[in-house]
Amino acid sequence: MRHFPAFLNPLIVSENPETLRSAEILVRSTTMRQNPLMIRRYPRLLLLSCALILAVLFLAVPSVRAQQPPPSVAPPQPQAEQPSSPPPQSNAGEQEKQKAPDETTREQRTGTSDDRLFWTLPNFLTVDSENIPRLSAGAKFKVVARSAFDYVEFPWYAFLSGLSQAENSEPGYGQGAAGYGKRFGAAIADGTIENFMTAAVLPSILKQDPRYYQLGKGGFWHRTTYAVSRILVTRSDAGTAQFNFSEVFGSAISAGISTYSYHPRSDRTVDNTLKVWGTQVGYDTLTLVVKEFWPDIRRHFRKK
Repeated sequence: MRHFPAFLNPLIVSENPETLRSAEILVRSTTMRQNPLMIRRYPRLLLLSCALILAVLFLAVPSVRAQQPPPSVAPPQPQAEQPSSPPPQSNAGEQEKQKAPDETTREQRTGTSDDRLFWTLPNFLTVDSENIPRLSAGAKFKVVARSAFDYVEFPWYAFLSGLSQAENSEPGYGQGAAGYGKRFGAAIADGTIENFMTAAVLPSILKQDPRYYQLGKGGFWHRTTYAVSRILVTRSDAGTAQFNFSEVFGSAISAGISTYSYHPRSDRTVDNTLKVWGTQVGYDTLTLVVKEFWPDIRRHFRKK
């Protein structure tokens, strides 16, 4: 499921365009479902990402706490005077209020959203309302297909495949156009299989809800703990809390399918499959934290 408060800090406190672009690239590498590709080919990137998250996690706390300024007390108006017109709102505030009714209507109607992390990455299974319709099995497959085959995915897979080719990772694929084509196809298959297994196939069989319900209130650590816990706790279609079999076992199944079907024979070991599975769940956990704090980041940019 798709990756954090650690990235909140460079995005909020930095005004350097290069820093913002670097942070976005790092988030993109953890929020999309092609994680098995990154796991197999860039273990150093995983360690670097974890180190960066731990380093800036504490610095992100003041930024989140500062999002709720103390309420201002308006001076009393004389009884004889006409009520003054409200002060003009900023363009960001007007856009937020104009969009809110449409977004609420969309969630109420379909149970999904049209949101995108950082205005690019599909975030269609993240909602902020409790009173939304259930997702039928057909609706689960439809929204996952919409996300898995989104226009953003293919250029990203192509970029990752180019990096893999340049480093000659998984040398069993070879080099040249044929090697690149194999890497590109494997990247698409890795992301698509995990998407469908964790958010469509198993949720339909087990009658579990694949959506992430944003908490959106409380302190930084409270919201972070809630987001992390959703990797193990989800809702049934009836709304009751359940163990997240869809995520845990869906990612394991997708790791096994990809490893033992089309990846090079040298990678087809139980040890490698378990590493892919564990790291995949870890990346999905971080994705949930990003989803929880994405509205705060979005409001920050709209205020500018």
